[in-house]
This record gives sequence, structure tokens and C-alpha cells, in this order.
Amino acid sequence: MNSNDLISPNTSNPKEGGASFSFLNRVIRAIWIVVWFIFCRWTPTYFFGWRRLFLSFFGAQISKSARVYSSVNIWLPKNVTMEEHSCLGPEVNCYSMGHIHIGAYATVSQRAVLCAGTHDIDNSDFQLVVKPIIIGSEAWVAAEAFVGPGVTIAPNSVIGARCVIFCDTVTNGVYAGNPAKFIRYRNI
Repeated sequence: MNSNDLISPNTSNPKEGGASFSFLNRVIRAIWIVVWFIFCRWTPTYFFGWRRLFLSFFGAQISKSARVYSSVNIWLPKNVTMEEHSCLGPEVNCYSMGHIHIGAYATVSQRAVLCAGTHDIDNSDFQLVVKPIIIGSEAWVAAEAFVGPGVTIAPNSVIGARCVIFCDTVTNGVYAGNPAKFIRYRNI
């Protein structure tokens, strides 16, 4: 996302319903929602190439072997990078206010949430803050897990089902719970 996309709270007063993002950003997202709904949402599972085409057109950096399911919600494709054989599973919510990078062979399972935006709770304007999410190669974010803004999931890490994670992980680490706790290292 361009830093120009985010509007100063002094200008728009988002606390009282003003916009947080530029008009152009909002128009592009509106067009994206319509295009995804008309051309991709209904497609059969195996139409990965077709969906990659539309994601690329809207700015996603996506490998020809990446898989994105039709029920995925992507906030803004230009903020998404997917390396080879990475996967966004059914009903994943990719809230890409900030950049989200998914490494090679990484999997984000069904109904997981990747949230690259939050608010500054110590700012009286409740200013929006965007931070990138990085999911390392061969990592697995299991079903219904929540990955918060600014988190780096290290290569080969496992984020357990319904886990809520707001901290960086270690390579080969297994995490579970709310809040996420390190459980053990993978035996690989």
C-alpha cells in the first residue's frame, strides 16, 4: 500500500465515520469486490489459474502455482504476494490493509484470518495502523487461526487451529492457544 493511501485523521476524522483511505483506494477496492464476485466467487475449485489472472490484474504478485480458493476474501490484491505452491484455503480472510507475503509451499487453512491492520489505542484519534504480515516458506496457519498485524511466521512453523498470534515465531515452532504459546519444535 502506498503511504499516500492512508488519510491523516486530522483530515477525515475516522473516529466519527470519516474515511481512513484515499478515494482512489476505496474505488479500486469497490471495483475489486464486484469483479471478484462476478468472475471468481462462483468458480469451481480447480479454476486456480483463472483466479490468479484476476488477482494479478489487480496488482497481486502471485506465482503461477499458487492456489487461491474462490471463497477467499482479499481486501486489496496489490498488497498480497504469494510464492510458488502457496495456498489460501476456503473462506480465508486476507485483510491486506498492509502487505501480506506468503512464502513458498505455505498454507493458510480454511477460515483463517490474516489481519494487517489495527488501531493505535493510545491515540485519541484511534489512528489506523497498518503492518505487514510475513508467512515463511512451508509454514502452516491452521483452520480459523488469527494472525495479527506485523507478525512474521517463520519457515516451517505451525500455527494451530483457532490460535491467536500477535508475536513472531521461531523456525520449526509449533504454536497453539489464545494467546498463542510455543508448544514444541517440529520433528522434521
